[in-house]
Amino acid sequence: MSKNLNYKIDSMREGGKILGIIKKQLVEFSVLGTTFEAIEAEAQKLIKKSGRTPSFSTVPGYHWATCIMKNDEVCHGVPKNKKINDGDVITIDVGLINNNYHLDTTITFAVGNVDQKIMDFLNVGKKSLKNAIEKARIGNSVYDISRAMEKPLARSGYGVVFQLTGHGVGEELHMNPAIPCVANKSDQNVKLHEGQTIAIENMYTMGSPVLEESSDGWTYKTIDGSISGMFEETVLITQNGPEILTK
Repeated sequence: MSKNLNYKIDSMREGGKILGIIKKQLVEFSVLGTTFEAIEAEAQKLIKKSGRTPSFSTVPGYHWATCIMKNDEVCHGVPKNKKINDGDVITIDVGLINNNYHLDTTITFAVGNVDQKIMDFLNVGKKSLKNAIEKARIGNSVYDISRAMEKPLARSGYGVVFQLTGHGVGEELHMNPAIPCVANKSDQNVKLHEGQTIAIENMYTMGSPVLEESSDGWTYKTIDGSISGMFEETVLITQNGPEILTK
């Protein structure tokens, strides 16, 4: 392995460990009545305290450290003018930069009183991501990851988002290859290699998977108002298999 690749991997391991802790702290912080502005401020504080910088605010036109969504909002949610109510399904997406390398992770969780249907929905999402990460191995393809991600979601009757994808991550926040939630046969040609770092994320819904952009120009929501979920980890591909950096 080259000196540059070793430096990248060391930097992303270090950054991923920090981001995984911050993600856990943000979930614990997000209780009933918490505003999205307060969660964003907490993320800014935790990232600054770690000596790192937010990743998402490097995206042109985006000024926040987090994307926060609730219920029918799938991704890119601007953390403003909302709060957590009883029974809400909340998604927090957060990223940071360590030694010029980007890390990215997302978690969905329910707050307060929710029925078993919601818990089942979230558990299938976790299983879907776990299956997808297991396929992130040298010589496998992006198709293998997408197929493993899609299967448990579709089998459970959930909508699988096709308009947005996971992505390579490292020197930039969004890099090739795109990693769709839905398996495309053309992706059988996109092979994975040692030292590659990718953000594997599933985006899925309880109803229609078709999304529309909100008037804020960022937030994507389900067209039918159905609940959505997303789980994402930054993963390193090694000779020994996938290594989750943001766990």
